[in-house]
Formats: sequence, structure tokens, C-alpha cells
Amino acid sequence: MMSRLAVAFFATGFAALLCQIVWQRMLGIFAGSDTVSAALVVGAFLAGLGLGSIIGAKIADRLSPARALAGFALAEAGVGIFALLSKAFLYDWLATDMAGVVDAAPAIFALCFAGLVLPTTLMGASLPLLARAVATHSDSIAERIGTLYGLNTLGAGLGALLGGWILVGHLGFVGALWLAAGLEFFAAALSLTLLRGLAAAPAPAQAAATPDDGRYGGLPLWCVLVFLSGYVIVALEIVWVRLMGQVGQYHAYLFPTVLGIFLLADGAGMALAARMVRRMQDPRPAFFITQSAGFVLAAVLLLGLWLALPHWPLAEVMSVDHNRMRGDPLLVTMLLTAIVVGPPSFVIGMTFPFVQRAVQRDLASVGARVGWVQLANIAGNAAGSILTGLVTFHLLGTAGTLTLLAGMSVLLLVFWLWRGGLAGRRVELGLAVACAAIALAVPGNAAFWTRLHAERTAQVAAWAEDRSGIAYFRDERADDGRAEGPFFIQGFSQGRIPFLPIHQFLGAVGPLMHPNPREVLVIGVGSGGTPWAAGVRPESQVRAIELVGPVLTALEEVGRRHPGSPMAQMFADPRWRLEYGDGRRTLAKEDRRYDIIEADAILPESSHSGLLYSAEFLQQVRERLAPRGLYVQWAPSQRAAETFASVFPHAMLLMPVAVLVGSNDPIPFDAQRLANAFADPVTAAHLRRGNPAFADWPVLFAGDALAWTPATPRAAPPLTDVFPRDEFYVNNPVTTTDVYARQAPRSLREPLLRHVSERR
Repeated sequence: MMSRLAVAFFATGFAALLCQIVWQRMLGIFAGSDTVSAALVVGAFLAGLGLGSIIGAKIADRLSPARALAGFALAEAGVGIFALLSKAFLYDWLATDMAGVVDAAPAIFALCFAGLVLPTTLMGASLPLLARAVATHSDSIAERIGTLYGLNTLGAGLGALLGGWILVGHLGFVGALWLAAGLEFFAAALSLTLLRGLAAAPAPAQAAATPDDGRYGGLPLWCVLVFLSGYVIVALEIVWVRLMGQVGQYHAYLFPTVLGIFLLADGAGMALAARMVRRMQDPRPAFFITQSAGFVLAAVLLLGLWLALPHWPLAEVMSVDHNRMRGDPLLVTMLLTAIVVGPPSFVIGMTFPFVQRAVQRDLASVGARVGWVQLANIAGNAAGSILTGLVTFHLLGTAGTLTLLAGMSVLLLVFWLWRGGLAGRRVELGLAVACAAIALAVPGNAAFWTRLHAERTAQVAAWAEDRSGIAYFRDERADDGRAEGPFFIQGFSQGRIPFLPIHQFLGAVGPLMHPNPREVLVIGVGSGGTPWAAGVRPESQVRAIELVGPVLTALEEVGRRHPGSPMAQMFADPRWRLEYGDGRRTLAKEDRRYDIIEADAILPESSHSGLLYSAEFLQQVRERLAPRGLYVQWAPSQRAAETFASVFPHAMLLMPVAVLVGSNDPIPFDAQRLANAFADPVTAAHLRRGNPAFADWPVLFAGDALAWTPATPRAAPPLTDVFPRDEFYVNNPVTTTDVYARQAPRSLREPLLRHVSERR
């Protein structure tokens, strides 16, 4: 029985993570990509799991083992059915029809919860039901539950890794959901093959109910301890994602890697500890030692990586100034993630069987105790996710969050030393001292991020961190005192100051082509070049929306240090309005129309970039263009250009700079007229303030432009919300739009190649 159920529960863990990855992406389109909205989606997911744990705790022990097994099979089949139907509900209706209609945070949470409550409740109820089905002897309860939950977690970890690295990128979101549904149906069918034998088996011997004598602590106390343990491990997971995002850049494969390694190691720790618990008399010391040792190990590895990054050999491969999304840097990032995440997750994962050994007293209450402990763990996970992502990152930063977790670990050990006494507790005392030392040794946030961004002596930084991310300008100080250096957002260079020509071209080309560009919207601020150049015409009002709030804080600081700079003017001049928000969600919820809409250049490989290159987003843009309005976007890939052309009835690809211009109306493009507009003294002076070293704007569009009209045949868009191929670039190699310029003289292609290389 155990072998077949182990396979079934492993499969459901794999399927659950596939579903979670896809459902969170679909709901992110509805709720928005900012951190607050992401936290609401995670909270709704965990709330459903918690509700399922409560229901499972209430009903599992009222069922016979055979009925509990049937309930488990029905729950997994229900998850599979929802996976098949979820696109129609979560994407076609909620993400597409309701995006922008609902804006209040409570309403967003309520709709996300409504969208996920059925499958997550079934997921949450599955473990209490399965625990009841396998509870045949009181001595083996903890071992069996720990083994099954460990295998389920191992399946989830493999689902995160294979799903994130292979399946979603090859199958798309819908294909991944169909695969998950098939695994759920397989698990249900495999479980039902045991039903007849379990129904015919004699009833398990019921041990006399053991009163809760407090020998190891009562169930409420263990629920509190499990809550704190769940808080710490998920808070660590969020810290790992933020740190490894800075080390290896945020791309679509980062989060599945962190999550997959965490779950695989966590499950392996459970599986090992499950084999230890039967011979364990008192599980309390093991729980507190593994919990605190796991945190100490996590902090030591994090700080060790922080210390090692500026030195050889990591400095040669993982330099913050280079692209790290491919080749050796990508491999090294994955290896470092395994080193930093794996060992502490393994150690902390061992705590679950120890808790089961402490709380499982008799066969009559197996399901209830599993359910309540699972609920406490889920509640801790939710608190760790939401409070860390929204509160402690915002108020304390990453380093402060790590210090807070060290303090919580000290308090857990102090409680145990007070409760269990000091006699023979040398290990626990040593761990308490180690946690306190870590709290004192963690550097401040400024020192933490300065080291990771390779700031050197005599350089000055302008940086900021909050819940939405990190922005860092490393001012390398030109001789004339102007700001000069790379501008980093989420760990990699999103541009430079002075501004890169590609960014200024993106900002200026639309207003210079349009006859009367009064209302301009820029999606993404970046290093400031695109919104600055978008104000090249004095009649234009520029509204720029940035998803990472610290970008605005850091640019404002640069402006204060350099009063005559473009940054200073953008924050002082009412013609510019720079604001924090989600640009796509803004388009969905507002009826305002714009003469020009522009997107700041974003690498197609970066995480969630697919939301700004998809056909569905471009259709939103079309609906927000005023008559004769223009949309301007960088064309980083052939698929991006093809998707753009499939949506706009009138489209142009300017070469060799690889910039797309789309409209609902014929585009007023004349190369000589545009060259004259760039040469206008007022225009030239404005752009020189952004970058005094570049003035040869006509060379950027001197190649043959490609044009699409309503009569041009269109193919189906290769980039959609439910299959962002460029974002999963390992599975779908990205072909740049240089393929359109191979017949042009190399002298025309060099500016594009140089600027793209500098950006990447």
C-alpha cells in the first residue's frame, strides 16, 4: 500500500507545482505584476490550502481508512478537473475580462481566492485524508506521514525544476496544465486500486486514547512552533530569491530554481527524519536543533556568498556589469543557488517528522492533528511570505530582514532552554550564541548592496530598496562632475547615465514623427533616458510608470546631487510625471487615450517581460491610442517583431536600430523629415543634455525600414500571455531582429550591435 501511495502522492506534488506556477502567472495578469498584487495572489493560494487543512482536520477521523482513501482520490481528481478548466476561468474571464475592472486590494484578493478556492481546498485536505488512510498502527504513524509528505514535497520540487526549466517553456501554460491534470488523474486511479483491499482489511487496532498530558507539549503549543518554523523558512526563501536575483539576474528560470531546490532538499530532509522518529523517545531537542541549525547554516552561506562574490573566481564570471543569463554565468548561478538554498532547506525539512512524532498520540485523531499542524505551517508560510515581501523588506531591507530572522531563532531557542532546562543543552546553547552573533554580524543594507554592485573607493552610489525591488546607480564621476555610470535594476544594468542612445531614440522618435504629441505615456522609467527624450517636444506632457519603486528614489537622489541634470528637471518640471505602478494594469483600468505610448527597452529574457511583448498587451495598447496615435517599442527578437506586426494594422520596423512603430492609422514616416527633426537645434540640445557624446541619430534608422499595412498577410502571433516563448529563452532560443538587416551595409548595423551589446 505504502509504495503505491508514495508514487501517487509524489505525482500530486509534481502536478501541484505545475499548476501553481501557471495559476500565479495567469492571476498576475489580473492582479498586476507589482509586489502587493503578487502577495495578494500568494495569500489567496495559501488561504485555500488552509481552508482545506481545516476541512480535512474536521472530517478525516470520522471516516474509515477506505473512505478516507476514496476521499483522497476524489480530491486529486477534482484538482485535475479544475486544471483542465482553469484557463477559461482564471485567464479568459478573470485575467482578461476583469483586469482593470476591479482595483481595490480586498476585491482583488477576494476574486483571486474565489478563483483558487476549489483546487487549493482539495489540495489542503489531501494530506489529512491520506494520513487517516495509512494510520494502521500508532507506532508507525509519524514515520508514514513523514515519508509520504516528504515524497510529496520531493515531487513538488521536481515539478518546480522540470516545470520551470523544460515543461512550461516547451508546452506553454495550457500544455503544462493538461500534463498536471493527467498526473492528478493517474494519482487518483492508482490510489483507487488499493480501495478494495483496504475495505476488506480488518479495522486497525485502536489504542486507548492518550490524554494530552503535556509530556512533549500540547497540540496548540506545537501549532505555534510550526507556525514560527513555517514563517522562518518561507522568509528565507524570499531572501534567497532576492539575493540570487541580484547575483544571477531575474529571469524566468530563477524562481523555479530556488523553489525547486528548496522543495527537493526539504523533502529529502523529511524522508531522512521520517526514518529516525520511530526510535526517538523525545523529539523536542531534535526539532529545536534542526530548526535553529538550519537558520544558522542559511545565514552563514548567504553571508559567505556575499563575501566571496567580489573575489576570484566568482568576480570573473559573475560580474554585476555583465549579462549573466547565459553560458557559464547561468550555470554558476544555478550551482550557487544549490549551495546556498539546499543544505539549510534539508536541515529545516527534518522538523516535520519530529513534530508528527510529538503530536501523534493515537489513531483516533490522526487526521485532525495532521490537519491542524498543516494549517499552522501554511499560516506561517503565508505570514512569512506576506510580511517579508510587503513589510520587512519595505521597512528593514534585506539585511534587516535577515537580522530579524536571527532574532526570532534566538527567541525559539531561549524558549526551549527555559522549557527544557539548561542541563545537557550544549548544542542548543551554541546555536543560540551563533544566532545572536549572526544578528550582530549582518551588515547594514548600504554595505550589503554596495559590495554586490562592485562599488569602488571614490565612487558614490544612489540606491534604494523596498518591497518592489532594488535600484542602484554607481556614480563613477566624470571629470566635469556630471553623473556617469551604470544604473542597475534588480541586479543588472538597465542602462547608463549619460543615457544610452537606444533609450533616447525610443523616447524621441514617436514625438518627432507625430504632428501634435500632447499626451505621452512611457511604460518603464529605467535609467531615465526614455522618459527624458519623450519630452523632446515642448508641448508634450510625459507620464512615465515604473514597476520598481526604488528606481524613482535613486533617480531623484541623482537629480539632487546634480541640479542641472535631466534627472533633476524631470522631478521638478510639471511636464514630467514619474510614478510607481504597473503600466499594463494602468492601461487596463483607465479609459485615457494617448498620442504616443512608448515602452522602455526591456530584455525579453527577463522575468515577466512576456507581459509587455504579448499580443494581448499590444491589443490593450491599440485601444488606448488616440486618433493618429503611435506606439513605440524596442524589437529585441524576431518573434517580438512578428507579434507586433500581427496586432497593429500599420507597423514599421526601423533598422538597424530595431525599433517598432505601430498605429491604427497610416504612419507618417519620412526618413529625411525625421533626420531633419533630430537635427533641429532645440531637439539636438535636449538630447545632448541626455548624452553629450552622441549626435548621429540618422545612422540608427538609415537602413531599409520594413512596413506592414492592412493588406500585408499576417501570421498568428508567436508571443502570447499563455506562451511567452522569448521569456523562456533556454527552451526557445531568441533570434534578434538583426536578421532583417543582414543585407544592409555593416556600417549601418554597427550602431545597433554596439548599443544592444552594451545593454546586454
